[in-house]
Amino acid sequence: MSSLHSIRPWRQIDRRKSRQIMVGNVPVGGDAPITVQTMTNTITTDIAATIEQVQACAEAGADIVRVSAPDEASAKALKEIVAESPVPIVADIHFHYKRAIEAAEAGASCLRINPGNIGSEDRVKEVIKAAKDHGCSIRIGVNAGSLEKHLLEKYAEPCPEAMIESGLDHIRILQDNDFHEFKISCKASDVFLAAAAYQGLAEATDAPIHLGITEAGGLVSGTIKSAIGLGNLLWSGIGDTIRVSLSADPVEEVKVGYEILKSLGLRHRGVNIISCPSCARQGFNVIETVAELEKRLEHIKTPMSLSIIGCVVNGPGEALMTDVGFTGGGAGSGMIYMAGKQDHKQDNEGMVDHIVELVEKRAAQLDAEADVAAE
Repeated sequence: MSSLHSIRPWRQIDRRKSRQIMVGNVPVGGDAPITVQTMTNTITTDIAATIEQVQACAEAGADIVRVSAPDEASAKALKEIVAESPVPIVADIHFHYKRAIEAAEAGASCLRINPGNIGSEDRVKEVIKAAKDHGCSIRIGVNAGSLEKHLLEKYAEPCPEAMIESGLDHIRILQDNDFHEFKISCKASDVFLAAAAYQGLAEATDAPIHLGITEAGGLVSGTIKSAIGLGNLLWSGIGDTIRVSLSADPVEEVKVGYEILKSLGLRHRGVNIISCPSCARQGFNVIETVAELEKRLEHIKTPMSLSIIGCVVNGPGEALMTDVGFTGGGAGSGMIYMAGKQDHKQDNEGMVDHIVELVEKRAAQLDAEADVAAE
């Protein structure tokens, strides 16, 4: 969105104050931007395929990528993956603490351990030592579906109290061993359970919080569930890094993550397209036009806004708030707006090429202005 939005006080979100840690060279927590994560779904020992997917996710905007290390060969494969990755790699560890040690040795920037299956406190201490020795941070990854047995016996079922207790127990272990480079998550597939657990955890610790609605579902259903769950928490100021869990290409997770953050004004990357759903008043095919523009503008990383509105009911008003706008008119043409002002007419034929050109020029202008301001 344009800078016009950022000055309105009713758009401000007061973020929870958290400690800042480093995941490789990426700060998480404190006043750092909320980072977007995803996770590879390739077989980790297929090193070439995994590297390719990591790079694709990074190109889409992922700040951090998690890679599963289910066995010794996978943990050791991380060494090559880390060497070729443009972003920090988090090793996803379950069941066997030695995988975490091997991942630290292989160069992982962060170790994700699950309190429900990592094992005894003595084993966690060995993981902490490896993290210290190799400069790793740790994520305590509580999950409603894999809580410790004694907590399930105590609470009878997964509930916010059980998830919070699990997380705080493991925070204590890390802090008792003088380890403070950690973040924490408490995920559930139920948005009410996850939200309640995160809210309680946010009050109980100043650790950076990793947000996620786990096993959210497919691209459409999972996006909606994640937007509701994560959006609610982010709106209340909770969350320092997010991962959208979808049964879909990890690149789609990154895109959805950014769209959630962009909708709340918490992070801006690329072109934010504001478009109408179309109706009988449309002066051109809005749906096809927007779909083509989304594809052709994927390469632009500069934060900016574009309005594509089918008619003059809301078109001029929306264009006032965007960097570039096109409002459908009649007789096969519409009006181009630049920085909120009418600029020139444009025939529907060739409009996509023309809009892409205008957006690219505007992005270059904004980048140049940013460079001058930074000097």
